[in-house]
Amino acid sequence: MKIVALNGLLGYGYSEEALNLAFSEKVDYLGVDAGSTDPGPYYLGSGKSFTDRSAVKRDLALALPKALSQKAPFIIGTAGGAGSRAHVEWLKEILMEIAAEEKLSFRLGIAYTDVTREYVLEKLESGKIRPMSVKMPLTKKDVEESVAIVSQAGIAPILSLLEQKADVILCGRVCDTAIYAAPCIARGYDAGLAFHMAKIMECGAMCSEPVAAADVMQGYMEKDYFELRPASPHRRCTVDRVAAHTLYEQSNPYLIYEPDGICDLTHSKFEQVDERTVRVTGSVFHEAEVKTLKLEGVRCSGYRTICPAAIKDPDTVRNVDYIIQTVTDFVRENTKNTLPENSYQIHFKKNGGAESSMGIILDVVGKTQEIADTVCALARSRMLHCDYEGRKSSAGNLAFPFSPSDIHVGAVYEFSVFHLAETDSLLETSKLCIEEVTQ
Repeated sequence: MKIVALNGLLGYGYSEEALNLAFSEKVDYLGVDAGSTDPGPYYLGSGKSFTDRSAVKRDLALALPKALSQKAPFIIGTAGGAGSRAHVEWLKEILMEIAAEEKLSFRLGIAYTDVTREYVLEKLESGKIRPMSVKMPLTKKDVEESVAIVSQAGIAPILSLLEQKADVILCGRVCDTAIYAAPCIARGYDAGLAFHMAKIMECGAMCSEPVAAADVMQGYMEKDYFELRPASPHRRCTVDRVAAHTLYEQSNPYLIYEPDGICDLTHSKFEQVDERTVRVTGSVFHEAEVKTLKLEGVRCSGYRTICPAAIKDPDTVRNVDYIIQTVTDFVRENTKNTLPENSYQIHFKKNGGAESSMGIILDVVGKTQEIADTVCALARSRMLHCDYEGRKSSAGNLAFPFSPSDIHVGAVYEFSVFHLAETDSLLETSKLCIEEVTQ
């Protein structure tokens, strides 16, 4: 069975030549990951996409007709970057546009994986919540303050939609591996090999040389092994690259944890088959006794204003810590009677720090945008003219690359839920539906 990964993230782009070469032979399934928590909590909280709409549409418009022509189910994971219902609807709209423009008809399967605050509170009260870190216990207040919560599903919703003969599967938040492991397991292939192959190819051509998330990867699943080969003739898979990507994002080099269980790589072997192809054997799967799903929730923690600046004077660089403390004290003194206590946070993010130059960002998060603006303006003006011993210049300490110097970033979100929930069924947080798209 042949599976194709379009690229490492939908909207990152890929070589059209590589796509054509991949589909020059029979493709059984096409997949692409479309999201991650890597960009932080903002996208889940705001409902906005991490990737550009026109770039996402380009990637889909080239690939979708090819998948449909070969009757290769097209599986898209973690829509819009964060996988909430808002992100799924955003990506669905793009698919509908392409279908109308290209006159495509297909059976669309959708897996929504949002969960309610009530669901999480019930799990919390029944003792079925596990922390991902001992430093982040979950409280009722954390859950109640969450503005969006999703569950990171595994292969279960994809398997169900494949059984229902979906031509295109659009998922909310799912594990990256589920996109590529599910079709292999649906066809009866070994789960250990399926999860291992999925882990490596979910980032597209990142397991090849030259490394690129923005290109097409091919996976070939057999009974006792799988092989990986990039579609582009300008790239090649090597044992080093494939083995290295096995370790990517893993805290344990031998174990890959999934909602369904553990992929054990203790006895995995990597072999260079030809100049561009690597074969992997020996991976096994151990089913989990207690199934869990990761929950990701966010809350709004304030509003941000930033001021990027540069220092190009060695004396100012040497005195920057004194200046920062002076500015911090000044802002505190000048706002103590006008702003509520603990209504803002101010950080000075230093970059570089060479002897004669430094980049610095004034980063202010306030309870309101107005508070953030006020504090940033005060800090920027005081830092610009702050005196220090031995200062020769009467002009500014800072150089501003932009005008206006203060930039409104807007709402700031933080993770309020980042925990495992014990489940009775790995489908319990998934809402599945099928739609017929006809033109």
